[in-house]
Parts: sequence; structure tokens; C-alpha cells
Amino acid sequence: MTDSSTGARSAIDYIAEENSPRFRELKRAHRSFVFPLAVFFLVWYFVYVLLAGWAPEFMAIKLIGDFNVGLLIGLGQFMTTFAITMAYVRFANRRLDPMSSAIRADLEKQEAGA
Repeated sequence: MTDSSTGARSAIDYIAEENSPRFRELKRAHRSFVFPLAVFFLVWYFVYVLLAGWAPEFMAIKLIGDFNVGLLIGLGQFMTTFAITMAYVRFANRRLDPMSSAIRADLEKQEAGA
């Protein structure tokens, strides 16, 4: 493979690396975490929007003082966002980062040897 900007030859076959079992495992691990949580959050969000549009009486039920069901669910949206973010960071640190670091280290060794 040739670098078009310098004309230098690169020893790394990125297409082969992308098709390697370890890179496919990294993508699979990422998708298996991200897609279900994305679907969960979108459903949760649209339930809130639909309730606000078609069940305003339910959303207006007062819980404590002027604090109602709509505010509780709306705050739950923010809390869910933070919880998903924290869960993803923990998952990435524990599972994805070690795999990607190993791939990067191998590619850097290949490049240094070129």
C-alpha cells in the first residue's frame, strides 16, 4: 500500500485488519452494547413525548406540591442519559479499550517495522 502524500510504502493492510477476527470482535462488542441501549432510550424518549401529547391529564397528576408526573418523567430522561453515559464509559474502559489498545499496538509495531 502506498501513501499518496509521501510516496512511502506502508506495511499495514488496513482492509485486512478491518476484516480480522479481533477487529470484528471489537465491532461486535461495541454494537452489542450500543444498539440495545440506543433502542431502549429512543423508546423511553418517545413514550415521554407521546404521553405529553396524548395523555396530558396523566402527565399533570400532581405528586408533591407542583411537582407532577410529567416533571418526574422529564427528569428521568436526564437521569437516564447520565446513567447510559456512565455505563458506556465503564463498558468501554473495561472491554473496548483493552481490545482497541492491543490492535493499535500491533499496528504501530507493523508501521515501525516498515
